[in-house]
Amino acid sequence: MESFSSKDLAMKAQKKILSRMASKTLAQLFVDDTSAEILDELYRVSKEFTGNKAESQKVLKNLVKVAVKIGVLYRHQKFSEQELGLAEDFRRKLRQGAMTAVSFCEVAFTFEHSVLVELLHESRDLLLRLVRGHLTPKSHGRISHVFDHFANVDLLTKLYGPEGPYQAHLQKICEGLNKLIEAGTL
Repeated sequence: MESFSSKDLAMKAQKKILSRMASKTLAQLFVDDTSAEILDELYRVSKEFTGNKAESQKVLKNLVKVAVKIGVLYRHQKFSEQELGLAEDFRRKLRQGAMTAVSFCEVAFTFEHSVLVELLHESRDLLLRLVRGHLTPKSHGRISHVFDHFANVDLLTKLYGPEGPYQAHLQKICEGLNKLIEAGTL
């Protein structure tokens, strides 16, 4: 007999519906104000860097979709103990990346793109391992798209460039990251 679970069906429906509704309104339901401000600044940086509004929207939409899907999986307790360990490793790596990004902003002439690129790639790889058995290859592609976009050496170099056009964005991003770190959210 084929096993049927209405709980699994409901979770799949939630993931599908929420992934189709990845908009600013949906993000506001799942994301606190500080995180929303950071996402807005990341969008602005991406848009200025690429000169492509559609691509920048796609990157942020992918980020929101993946975050919502992982939230649904977590809420439905779909992660094994081993996967929860990976989730904790991912959280620590993300926190380390945030602290490093803030440090590079606060201490002049300390920026090294290779450090941030490596942290972003390690975070991406941990997240991909976490969701390997839970999300589709399309979602895996979304994860890679987001992390690879922001790990772009040229983007990071311009973002951290002294007195560059991105300084106001970088300052707001780092202020937000500091709030999340101090609150223990990140």
